[in-house]
Amino acid sequence: MNKKPECFKTSVGGQALMEGIMMRGPKLICCAVRKPDGSIETKTEPTPQHSGWMKLPILRGAVSMIESLVLGYRYMMYSAQVSTGEDYAPEEEETAFEKWVGDHLGEKAEQAVMALAAVIGGLLAILLFTVLSTVLVGAVDRFFPLGRWVKVLLEGVLKVGIFLSYMALISRMKEIHRVFQYHGAEHKTIACYEAGEELTVENIRKHTRFHPRCGTSFLILVVLVSIFLYSVLPWSSTGLRVLLKILLLPLVMGISCELLKWCGRSDNFITMLVRQPGLWVQRLTVFEPEDDMIEIAIAAVTPVLPERREDGQW
Repeated sequence: MNKKPECFKTSVGGQALMEGIMMRGPKLICCAVRKPDGSIETKTEPTPQHSGWMKLPILRGAVSMIESLVLGYRYMMYSAQVSTGEDYAPEEEETAFEKWVGDHLGEKAEQAVMALAAVIGGLLAILLFTVLSTVLVGAVDRFFPLGRWVKVLLEGVLKVGIFLSYMALISRMKEIHRVFQYHGAEHKTIACYEAGEELTVENIRKHTRFHPRCGTSFLILVVLVSIFLYSVLPWSSTGLRVLLKILLLPLVMGISCELLKWCGRSDNFITMLVRQPGLWVQRLTVFEPEDDMIEIAIAAVTPVLPERREDGQW
């Protein structure tokens, strides 16, 4: 009888899309989307590789976040078109400005503009949770003067409350609920692979839908890390505090990424405490998938798995 492989931590990860999943391995990225006729369309490309200073701790977290925003935006647009039966044509998404850039400055400049748009959109969403709470506390402080640590505590409570309320609200939308079901299929499939089991619907179904390296866990870590890091910033001016928050955001993302990596690699009491908030919040963003969603996850992950399991070690 062959010995069952021991469970290990893999670097394979993914993202839920509209009726699809994108999986990212050490060398390849694969996106699988369910078409209206029931068939599965897949698309693969090389995984971006980094070297030198781009791999430095903290810095690599900020770089990884920006890269994920760009790739996520591109594959979400791709899945939206394929799942509705349209042929994917990036040029059809162009705004008048992007078309002008492409015509006058070239294809690379056009791609840079689209990437910048994706990054700005993602950062604005993050800033919503980091800046709005400061503005609200500043407004309250103008009418009812508060002590420094009372403001820090109130800002933290508002920040977490805004984040959780937003997640709970969008999870009630039918389309987003299905995306969150695909999120569950992604997690279960990776868990099955890490357990060394054959990737079948039956095997994947029995695994947990929660995973410590989830993007949701990263977001809640960003919120929590920012609460502690921003607590030392001055309250003399709301505008100055907001500006300093924006400047420190890459550092917050870098620290959060390192914490996520640490929790993904280690199993001890401290990492259990650090990862627990993320696992709790995943109940709002990760739902049990249907069998056909798991089939999509299998189609997306199979091409990106390394030939040798040890090559994908986290």
